[in-house]
Amino acid sequence: MTQAHSKSCFQQFWDGAQVKRSSDSFTIELLPSLGATINHSNKLQKFIISPYDPRYRYWELFLTVLVIYSAWICPFELAFLRDLPSKLLLVENIVNGFFAIDIILTFLVAYVDSKTHLLVDDRKKIAVRYLSTWFIFDVCSTAPFQPISLLFSHKGNDLAFKILNMLRLWRLHRVSSLFARLEKDIRFNYFWIRCSKLIAVTLFAVHCAGCFNYMIADRYPDPEETWIGAVMPTFRSESLWTRYVTALYWSITTLTTTGYGDLHAENPREMLFDICYMLFNLGLTAYLIGNMTNLVVHGTSRTQNFRDSIQAASEFAARNQLPEKIKQQMLSHFCLQFKTEGLNQQAMLNQLPKGIRSSIAYNLFFPVIKRAYLFHGVSNNFIAELVMEVQAEYFPPTEDIILQNEGAADIYVIVSGAVNLITTVNGNEQVYGKIEEGDVFGEVAALCDLPQPFTCRTATLSQLLRISKIRLAEIIQEHREDINILMNNLFQMQKLQENLPELNQLDRRFVNKYELFHVPREACLLHKPFLQYTEHKCEDISKKVPTFGVDNGSKKIVAQTIQLREPQQENIHDQSNCNYGEADVMASKEEDHSEVQKSCETKKVTEEFCIQIKSEDCDAASSGQISHETVEKRVTIHAYPHNAIGYSVQNGKLINLPGSLEELFEIGSKKFPGFHPTKLVSRDYAEIDDISVIRDGDHLFLLQM
Repeated sequence: MTQAHSKSCFQQFWDGAQVKRSSDSFTIELLPSLGATINHSNKLQKFIISPYDPRYRYWELFLTVLVIYSAWICPFELAFLRDLPSKLLLVENIVNGFFAIDIILTFLVAYVDSKTHLLVDDRKKIAVRYLSTWFIFDVCSTAPFQPISLLFSHKGNDLAFKILNMLRLWRLHRVSSLFARLEKDIRFNYFWIRCSKLIAVTLFAVHCAGCFNYMIADRYPDPEETWIGAVMPTFRSESLWTRYVTALYWSITTLTTTGYGDLHAENPREMLFDICYMLFNLGLTAYLIGNMTNLVVHGTSRTQNFRDSIQAASEFAARNQLPEKIKQQMLSHFCLQFKTEGLNQQAMLNQLPKGIRSSIAYNLFFPVIKRAYLFHGVSNNFIAELVMEVQAEYFPPTEDIILQNEGAADIYVIVSGAVNLITTVNGNEQVYGKIEEGDVFGEVAALCDLPQPFTCRTATLSQLLRISKIRLAEIIQEHREDINILMNNLFQMQKLQENLPELNQLDRRFVNKYELFHVPREACLLHKPFLQYTEHKCEDISKKVPTFGVDNGSKKIVAQTIQLREPQQENIHDQSNCNYGEADVMASKEEDHSEVQKSCETKKVTEEFCIQIKSEDCDAASSGQISHETVEKRVTIHAYPHNAIGYSVQNGKLINLPGSLEELFEIGSKKFPGFHPTKLVSRDYAEIDDISVIRDGDHLFLLQM
């Protein structure tokens, strides 16, 4: 199983990114230019190899293994092998043969143009590019200098040809390309890839320095006056392993600046080489220390910034003599921010496209928002749009999130933890309630534009979802069918919390706002006896409702409650269905108004009433005639010539909705001189051909075709 898994990962890495096994399929490494497609370049010419072809990647991996062998054997042959064995010579020729094949293949491998970033498969261009760049270096690093040396020397141990063999180290650029690719591969740990690269560079430097220093001693006329001959006079008769390990020992002690002194330069040649080697060590040490420091500092920078923030907060609190409670809140905030930094990756999420962010938000927050009481019964589309706007935040214990009497702010949903509801009575704080997972707070102030009734303070470590008040209002405007459901949920919960003194103080303002804008509409949709209005509530509401159609001579507004009989109630119910559309009717029918009914059962009146606004001077009042019509609808009309170019929509005119479209067009002509409308559309540009579907407060656009 492990072997199969390793093979799968290995194949996935060298195949690129899920490429097809065909000559016209490339990996995502090749990107099209802006506004262009990549399909036009997918088909290569015959016998041209794609650089992203999986088989070519395997070939590159095989050559990388041979490069590692060449990097080790070349310095070793130069220093320790005066006479090259026949078997080793055969291996050398085979290795050179593979690299010669690669030179031929390079003339058939397409390349990506650095300017256009397009794949070039023209044979002539490929050949010109290769010949003008790396062809000479590849040939020199592949030439069989060892067999050529046999033509001039019987044993082939000429030093000049051995030095020419060092040109094979040019092949190391393939290893550098391999590490560069591994550093970008997300399946491999970046830290360990960098460490492996540094270790490989260090080992190669130690190996080469040891071989070169031994070669100087081996070629020196007096063996005893060498660094190795001083401690090992007959070193040439020692085994190859002993001599190689001794050379590595000197190299590593010199590289690490340990320098025990047991092995040191004895002649000018060795001294000169040691000087060059130690100068090289300065640069290599700086390279190693710089890279390791960068890796270590990158991992500890978060901790350093955290400690700096803690120290700055402590000094600020001491300098300004802040209370210990506030100081602890500051320190707790920084500690929690440090711990949750890896959980709340908002900066990372902002870099993702909107589609991915939507999927993440839906997966994380949709179930939590769905369970909140405030959103029970609303449409899934409403919640799906809402979760895109929520922000997950963490709060430590005893931190104030909302202050009492603070202006309308955002709404919070508790994901985990608990929050205490605190109110101040005569200067003393009292805890009147505690809300936990799934509960909502801040909704009364946000939705009703009222001051915060109490202070919300975390009792434990809490994770909260913050919903912007502004964005929630915008979403509500887009989903008007859910506003009644939302406000009814809020009304029910507010009635259940009447035992809180602060809520009792706000109860009158909340009920007035709720009933004024929402209950009259539902009163026409529900059957008897679901909603009832008392006389004192009607008087309170009458102070806020303007008179429609009353002459200027009227001096007093009178609110009367008129008992509706059953046939009349059914007529009103039918009319409301036409006025507000099927969506509102279904929403109201589906709502559970049991709490509203219970709140009304305590009133004195036992039959349903509908509010009628009229004037004392009204003829209907003087004659005793009772009108059963509800308050007239008010709409805002805008003039917009359909065929006009560069025309800006004028400010709207607030009017009472007439009984027909013809009358509405006539009013529009009077309100906007020189404008003769012939068509009526809604804000969403939906044509309106029936006056009864228009709702109170709608914005209507008159078009002149």
